[in-house]
Amino acid sequence: MVSVSAVSPLLAHAENATYACVCAFVDELQRAGIRNVVVCPGSRSTPLALAFAAQPNLHVWMHIDERSAAFFALGMAKRSTTPVALLCTSGTAAANFFPAIVEAKLTHVPLLVLTSDRPHELRENGAPQTIDQTRLYGSHVKWSVDMALPEATNIALRYNRITADRAVALTTALPAGPVHLNIPLREPLTPAPIAGQLLPPESQRDTNAWLGRPDNALYTRVHENIQGQPDSATVALLVERIQQARHGLIIVGPQEDTALVAPLLEVAQLLEYPLLADPLSQMRSMSTRNSENIFTSYDAFLRVDAFTEKMQPDLILRFGAMPISKPVLTYLKHYSSRPLIVIDGSEDWQEPTQLASELLHTNPVALCQVLSTLLKSGETRLTTETPRSWLATWQRADAYTREALQATIQDFTSPFEGRVFTELASLLPENALLYVGNSMPVRDLDTFFWGGNHEVRIMGNRGANGIDGIVSSALGASAAADSANVLVLGDLSFFHDMNGLLAARLHKIDLTIVLVNNDGGGIFSFLPQAEYPEHFEQLFGTPTALDFSHAAHLYGAHYQRVDGWDLFRDAVQYGIRVGGLHIVEVTTERASNVRMHRELWQHVTQVVTSVVAE
Repeated sequence: MVSVSAVSPLLAHAENATYACVCAFVDELQRAGIRNVVVCPGSRSTPLALAFAAQPNLHVWMHIDERSAAFFALGMAKRSTTPVALLCTSGTAAANFFPAIVEAKLTHVPLLVLTSDRPHELRENGAPQTIDQTRLYGSHVKWSVDMALPEATNIALRYNRITADRAVALTTALPAGPVHLNIPLREPLTPAPIAGQLLPPESQRDTNAWLGRPDNALYTRVHENIQGQPDSATVALLVERIQQARHGLIIVGPQEDTALVAPLLEVAQLLEYPLLADPLSQMRSMSTRNSENIFTSYDAFLRVDAFTEKMQPDLILRFGAMPISKPVLTYLKHYSSRPLIVIDGSEDWQEPTQLASELLHTNPVALCQVLSTLLKSGETRLTTETPRSWLATWQRADAYTREALQATIQDFTSPFEGRVFTELASLLPENALLYVGNSMPVRDLDTFFWGGNHEVRIMGNRGANGIDGIVSSALGASAAADSANVLVLGDLSFFHDMNGLLAARLHKIDLTIVLVNNDGGGIFSFLPQAEYPEHFEQLFGTPTALDFSHAAHLYGAHYQRVDGWDLFRDAVQYGIRVGGLHIVEVTTERASNVRMHRELWQHVTQVVTSVVAE
């Protein structure tokens, strides 16, 4: 591994987390296109100032007066039409930048404003030269971030590099303008080693995070397309990446645009790429069910080390938001050095993994249509074809996993929460709406709902992923849908929004609610908190012992607690057939539910390991 001193000579002799992060940040700024930095003198900004001065690709312009410095940077950026960085120490120095920032916003000048700050423990307690600098410039900047305190870890360095790339790209994205990064720094502010603090050994470092990507490439390159339509450069980039890859993979996370389904599936088929379809991707529908490229059991088989070790991707294309599945995230992290291209039509930043090498802000439907046309026309020839064995191994793993899950679930004698979704797959009629609550229900949906015999629209609240407002959201969606409507959620989510049931009575909305009641926060039983039983039930399990039949009576709902899957099927079908508000309660037990999930993973591991060995 290359020495970290290649990033900056300051790191060659500095066992100092601040300088590890700051030097990676400054290195990435120059990779992203910053060439000029206007610096005002001060103490708190010392690490940044020294790192800028040590970077040979940057020109440092010193200005004593912050107001003049900001306008100097403004003029330079305006004339060069390239982003200029502007640095000051903490306190009122940052306030003196304000007039020039206002001018930059109104005249679309790309300024990158860097304000050094005291660490959080020195804020709002009388520490000298300290003011509230978070979002100091309000609506006069395009983006404002209070950055994390530096630490010498892979994730912290990736965060610093990505923030640098994102901020510089945003200064020039139309309309251009100023971006503000507030950077808290702890003493010592010089490169002196910190007693007792050692940088991790090189064998434990992510090379891309510490040294940057090879050939001075950006850690995450941002491609902005005007009006969201793919330009020739974006298409050419994607084609080039595809031509370099033998083993490609497509991942589709939550997204609402049903128009993406057909062109994206066609691209996957033309490339012979496996497509991992999140349950909220709109790709688990009847129109895609029989495609050999669509995979829905990946949340189970990506837990198998033998599979993930063998199936090494050369290229990953990701559409939509981050998928629900944690094994998908683990798989991406395992192959963090492989190109990951995120196609984001929202012009937002739907990339929490800190792994993307390219982020394309473009219309994903239009991009897939253009790419599909090129691939079918023969104008774009794949210099490296995907071997059939790549797709075939994914197919066998998916099929064997589903068979193992189905067979084992049928043998469970205790109520298993995941079976709610295997049952609903056959119960839901054509064009039904399935709304799913967060925590365990949406995760069981991911693993156990593989699609049924009819077209089903699946929805959920995956923006903030909270348990609040699920009942009301499902009722609102049901009111707008001329279909059979089913909501699946847990008891805490139901309790949190019971008052939302009033809308069903007031507006005569049809909704069948499947209430999975494990008397508390079932997801915590799968998490490390469960290893601390002394206070687990009080703080995390949070049982309520509520009798929800009273809520059903209060709001005029038809209520049935079912004991057995025959009764479950009858109750759901009855609710869909007669309409109105129905609550079907399935009572489960948290500890046994965890055991059954783990038994399923063991069965999947056995069958998928045999697939890999074939």
